[in-house]
Amino acid sequence: MKKIAVIVSYKFTPAESGGQKYILHFLQHISDVFDAYVFGTANNESQKESGFKSINYLLRNPCSYIDIVGFLKIYSFIKREKIGTLIIEHPYIGWMGILLKYLLNIRLIIHTHNVEYIRFKTIHKWWWPILKIYERWVLSKADQVFCITDEDREYMANNLSIDPLKCNIVPFGIQQESTPEDKTYYKDIICNSHSFDNSKPLVLFNGLLDYKPNEEAVEYIVDEIIPRLNKSNFEYNLMIAGKNLSPLLTNKITSLKNVVYTGFIKNIDDYVKAADIFINPVISGGGVKTKLIEALGMNCTCISTDSGALGVVKDVCGEKLIIVEDKNWDGFAKAIITASKSEYNIPDTFYKKYNWGSIVSEVKNYI
Repeated sequence: MKKIAVIVSYKFTPAESGGQKYILHFLQHISDVFDAYVFGTANNESQKESGFKSINYLLRNPCSYIDIVGFLKIYSFIKREKIGTLIIEHPYIGWMGILLKYLLNIRLIIHTHNVEYIRFKTIHKWWWPILKIYERWVLSKADQVFCITDEDREYMANNLSIDPLKCNIVPFGIQQESTPEDKTYYKDIICNSHSFDNSKPLVLFNGLLDYKPNEEAVEYIVDEIIPRLNKSNFEYNLMIAGKNLSPLLTNKITSLKNVVYTGFIKNIDDYVKAADIFINPVISGGGVKTKLIEALGMNCTCISTDSGALGVVKDVCGEKLIIVEDKNWDGFAKAIITASKSEYNIPDTFYKKYNWGSIVSEVKNYI
């Protein structure tokens, strides 16, 4: 098989966040068709039967982004193994890829997950203009750019002057190939474990809750959505899952009836599968919300803000994705109530678009 090298400049195993899962699953599936050597940081945990060869040459702290020793090790390895293609996850360590490209005369692919400077601009980081300049430079030097959505590709072309012809779409993928048949089984188990009445709709939100956009989403759930649902006398059970929620929000949730903060859930797929409705009231942060695609793949009816649904191909979601204008909390609560009566299933076209097997069958032609 053709050899490729991949550099991931931060910890991605074990995969907990959507971005970490995206990297891990991309590498696992791309390793079915390429001999992949993955250079990561020293704090990654080993992955049995991952398919790719993990080589942790980079430092395990912020200095990994300027790791000269790691660069020299990677340079020597790629030269020795005669590897002709290098993929960099995110543009952050793009300088390293550009140097390797010119020193070794290899192809450079930057695998983006969103337009990074926009994400940091929306969460009010003062240095986003500097990142914009750097991101434009890195993407312009790449031979190819992998974008997670059509919107990102269009934005890069219009705002960063990146040639759209060298940008290919590699969406966030899922393992499922069809709708799960055991949703009722998992709903019974999860409801029983939390002393919920399983005849009521089970609503879920999950994410890394010390990430500002997700923390804001929990605030909207607690302060805006739940009061409206309760005022309508709608009967439901609601779970908020994820680690590092603030004590203030944790205490607020404790006082609410039929609402549970679960903390971090290792087997989160079981909870998503159990849910009837997945809510995504995220209005900042940029990029495709991977948890939304995972929930759709589990045949949840998903209620999302406009911002939270950016990048999701709505045409393949059928009636399972309901989008509400940002901060229209009256409309959001009404959508939840309406969705509780839904009997639609996610169309097969969704899995053709987002299943990893389908994605890799196309991606292999770009590498």
